[in-house]
Amino acid sequence: MSNTAESAAKRPLRVAIVGAGPAGVYAADILTKSNEVKDGDFEVSIDLFEAYPAPYGLIRYGVAPDHPRIKGIVNALHKVLDRGDIRFLGNVTYGRDLTLHDFRAFYDAVIFSTGAIKDADMDIPGIDLEGSFGAADFVSWYDGHPDVPREWPLDAKEIAVIGNGNVALDVARMLVKHADELLVTEIPDNVYQGLKNSPVTDVHVFGRRGPAQVKFTPLELRELSHARDVDIVLYPEDFEFDEASDDAIRSNNQTKTMVNTMTNWLVEEHAEAEQPSSRRLHLHFLHSPVKIYGSDGDDGGSGKVAGIKFERMQLDGTGNVKGTGEFIDYPVQAVYRAIGYHGSALDELEYDAKRGVIPNDGGRVLDADGNPVPGIYTTGWIKRGPVGLIGHTKGDALETIGCLLEDRLTLPPAQNPDPEAIIDLLEERGIEYTTWEGWNKLNAHEAALGASWTESAAFDGVVRERIKVVPREDMIEISRG
Repeated sequence: MSNTAESAAKRPLRVAIVGAGPAGVYAADILTKSNEVKDGDFEVSIDLFEAYPAPYGLIRYGVAPDHPRIKGIVNALHKVLDRGDIRFLGNVTYGRDLTLHDFRAFYDAVIFSTGAIKDADMDIPGIDLEGSFGAADFVSWYDGHPDVPREWPLDAKEIAVIGNGNVALDVARMLVKHADELLVTEIPDNVYQGLKNSPVTDVHVFGRRGPAQVKFTPLELRELSHARDVDIVLYPEDFEFDEASDDAIRSNNQTKTMVNTMTNWLVEEHAEAEQPSSRRLHLHFLHSPVKIYGSDGDDGGSGKVAGIKFERMQLDGTGNVKGTGEFIDYPVQAVYRAIGYHGSALDELEYDAKRGVIPNDGGRVLDADGNPVPGIYTTGWIKRGPVGLIGHTKGDALETIGCLLEDRLTLPPAQNPDPEAIIDLLEERGIEYTTWEGWNKLNAHEAALGASWTESAAFDGVVRERIKVVPREDMIEISRG
């Protein structure tokens, strides 16, 4: 062992985690609770960096605000960070405020958990028309992301949502739900006002395969039926099942539950109350998008979105589909593509543009030749792609931390491991970083906004636990005040 490595072994291992969403927090928690740390083999000192002034990443800015389970996940993450053994440093952007060289100087190891925040591309004619949107951008808007415009064009009566995953259902539900029902959530006022004034009457969700191949979960599906004054509309011709579908229904309880739920809705549809609802949520299957056409033409066209063309598909016996040659047009004035997220490249690291991930082997980041880069790791969606539920991130982090623990005696030691050195650098560069204490101030402020709104009795009986602060400068001022 070299003298520098020997010196490093006598002090806490300095680890930086870039990204304070679930992936980053889970990685920090797993490392602090590892047997090696608990048994006293070595100590660890962790700094958790975040580009936004507030922690939680996807939980705060990527999930629909009316999800009942989100509060539980936030509480769990809060408990981890509130212990005091993991330092949170927000409003610090990798590649702009700090470089890889900076991290190398102050830390023995760096874990990147930056997630995936962009929409996957969809290459069909008309995708760039006015009124064609990526779901990720819309999610960021209704979640009060500090770096997106405050306004969103909600002027369409008929809307298409392309995709059959949880995000597609989130987007559809937020579009079709009456805004007053969202007042119990933390949505900011600009989002409430925008949704309140929406003229929407029909939202159509389109999936390429059949009901037995959907990617959303039973919980997401059930939440659709909780919206007041919204009818769910299904179509008998979409409920075709091939041999693979029947096998999936028999062998997978989740698939069986979802298919049974939708089939029951289909049967019950015609027995609904005589008074129809003012809004409708249509679920379509076996539809493959061909092109979006605009108000100035029918072949991609120009101007605003005026409709979308699909090819009717049929199951091929394996659960996959093939085209039928039959085409269907739907008049819509907006299209939202919810076909998945895509990770973004990070400065000074290799990037797999096709998969949207940092190339890695079990969490060890690889260089251009496929060799592990000493001391650099990754976890979460930027490691494996945007698949799986939030809970799956724990197993992912466990693998990455396992690699780091295996490597800990051979890590390139930090030149300046003093925990205060990175703070000095941030202050020297004039970076208005936020802290965990600052988040507690912002958290309390948002709760006070909710209490103030509730006390104003604007809506009798509606209790608001919090209202999200949107402008980045306000978040920073409150956190650092």
